[in-house]
Amino acid sequence: MRLMKSKKSRAIALGGILLGAVVYSFSLSAGSSNGFDLSNSSLPPEQIYSGGPPRDGIPAISDPRLIAAGEADYLTPTDRVVGISLGSQARAYPIAILNWHEIVNDEIDGRRLAITYCPLCGTAVAFDATIDGSPTDFGVSGLLYNNDVLLYDRETESLWSQIMSEAISGERVGTKLTMLPLSHTTWRDWLAKHPDTLVLSEDTGYSRDYQRNPYAGYEKSRSTFFAVNNAAPDYYHPKEVVLGLGIDGVYKAYPFVELDRQGKSRFSDTINGNRFSFAWDAINRSVTVTDSTGQQVAGIQGFWFAWFAFHPDTEVYKAQGS
Repeated sequence: MRLMKSKKSRAIALGGILLGAVVYSFSLSAGSSNGFDLSNSSLPPEQIYSGGPPRDGIPAISDPRLIAAGEADYLTPTDRVVGISLGSQARAYPIAILNWHEIVNDEIDGRRLAITYCPLCGTAVAFDATIDGSPTDFGVSGLLYNNDVLLYDRETESLWSQIMSEAISGERVGTKLTMLPLSHTTWRDWLAKHPDTLVLSEDTGYSRDYQRNPYAGYEKSRSTFFAVNNAAPDYYHPKEVVLGLGIDGVYKAYPFVELDRQGKSRFSDTINGNRFSFAWDAINRSVTVTDSTGQQVAGIQGFWFAWFAFHPDTEVYKAQGS
């Protein structure tokens, strides 16, 4: 895939990504590796695309500055954040910042975390970033599979699929990452539940306009930048937001449009013989899932097309009467 740069500022469009003052445009060719070794890839190399920016062209944040909620005057009540709560600590990461960086390498009480976000799939996933007993930092490879970001670890340069939660090439191929529960919600909702939360500062060490969305209009478009292996059925908009859960190899999607239709804020459902409780917040467009012990369950909130691309055998939750 050839990478071409233009200093002309313009909104995002199919075939171009605006990052900083540079527009990265690309042709739809596959097999580019951005310098990564794909010789033992568990995925067909021809289905791995270069997204435009080179390796680390989208810079991960590895020394995050966190501030008190009262200092976060750049956030409005309806701004989207992903939040994580571990022990007595809560932290929020604004989507407006994640759009430009995609990975925040962080630590809570000595526990290394990777907070990841793929703007093309709308997926935010938190991982335990200790691998084989070693705290690990991740970077953005610039490569995509099914439009989803491929991370790489800086220790071995193995590539990792965010949605698969698994290394797909390199020394660690086949190794799984542990997902951690997080909330994908509004700033007002997270702050109400966690008034002592810390927040990722706009002072990231990089020059970015965090008040501008480099992917403006993408969520409403029916198009994706790259082909996917499994095209989602069109009874939902490709960018319909769903919560996806995987329980011992059985997958189920909960489209937000179905949760709206049923009109219930609380309900229960069974996946692979396991009963779960759901709390649906229609105002803040957020859903929380707990198991039979009351523990929050890690899921993946993102676009319908992306969940189906990875899980074409997914079950789909339907509102009663749908």
